[in-house]
Amino acid sequence: MSDMVLLVEDDSAVREALAQTLELAALTPIVAGSFVAAKDHITRDFPGVILSDIRMPGRDGFHLLGHARAVDEDLPVVLLTGEADIPMAVAAMEQGAFDFLEKPCAPADLVDVMNRALALRRKVLEARAEQAMSEAGDPAARLIFGVSALAEGLRARVRRVAQTDSEVLVSGPPGSGISKIAEVIHMCSPRAQAPFEKRAADGLDRSGLHEALEASRGGALFLDEITRLPADTQIALIEALEQRHATRVMAGSTVEPNEKTLNADLFYRLDVSRVRIPSLAERPDDIPVLFRRYVAQAAEQSGVRPPEISPEHLASLMAQDWPGNARSLMSAAMRFVLGMPEEVSEAAGLGLVEQMARVERALLVAALGRQNGHASEAAKALKLPRKTFYDKLTKYGIRPEDFRR
Repeated sequence: MSDMVLLVEDDSAVREALAQTLELAALTPIVAGSFVAAKDHITRDFPGVILSDIRMPGRDGFHLLGHARAVDEDLPVVLLTGEADIPMAVAAMEQGAFDFLEKPCAPADLVDVMNRALALRRKVLEARAEQAMSEAGDPAARLIFGVSALAEGLRARVRRVAQTDSEVLVSGPPGSGISKIAEVIHMCSPRAQAPFEKRAADGLDRSGLHEALEASRGGALFLDEITRLPADTQIALIEALEQRHATRVMAGSTVEPNEKTLNADLFYRLDVSRVRIPSLAERPDDIPVLFRRYVAQAAEQSGVRPPEISPEHLASLMAQDWPGNARSLMSAAMRFVLGMPEEVSEAAGLGLVEQMARVERALLVAALGRQNGHASEAAKALKLPRKTFYDKLTKYGIRPEDFRR
């Protein structure tokens, strides 16, 4: 890592003097005269730190600090302040600034603060690199995104199920990525180097099933929407499972599978290992993480630079139910990149009360999802009296039993 310092100062004379001091200390300054000129350098993988004046025309040092922390909260920002600005600088420290220096500052003091900030930055980036290397061998960490407890629980469940080599039943709401989760299970399993085949269960006949089993021999076969598998083919699949075919069978469904929606014998054979994918409504905290990733992907596909995502934009997304889950969020990200963010406009038109109601409903659903549909435990988690909690469930038409698994 080179010792880079992004120097943001609108006064050209001061900027040149500071840059010279940094260069004499074997540091590498990147000079910018404003926030606009500096912001493109502020990235999560920026291999340096930021030194910025507080008072600048247009977007000041406070705005730069907020932007930098939104991009990477571990990116050190040191602020330059005049004597009258010290209370402001102290306030900035409370908002996450690494340190502040009073102008004019002694070269030794400047270099000392910069070296301390760079040492911290170096440790953060090294730790991230180590984590990335460890996660490279963990498909669940690389491919299942989210920071919520439900997302972490899903990753843990996928890892456990992957090692059992039993049949697997993956269920979840439409658009939640059922086939993707099945593939991640395969990638985490001892069969990862063997074939992984996907087939639509709807209309699949005996010969088609036999062909799919042979194509995935030694690996895994995923049958999408298993409840639509013809009755005769269900019997053929039972026979294959009884004969312990060399292929691991995984099935997915957006309809809750049971002995009524599926041949009972087949259901109980597939239900050895169940993986349930939580909806976005259950885990609103994951929406910003997923949306940022989808925006980056959409921008790359479209050959454009990713647009800036404001906190208000993310809040409006979190206020929505997303019945189409990850798939609809991907579509929203593509429209956002192309300049057509309908969802944000819709949420903005709802008004504060309606937006708050959507957020409240999302939090209730998320709590029920985390507590496996147990209303009393969800109420405790939200620190709500039971009666208040049940009143809110009634208000939004939420049924706890829908979240039991």
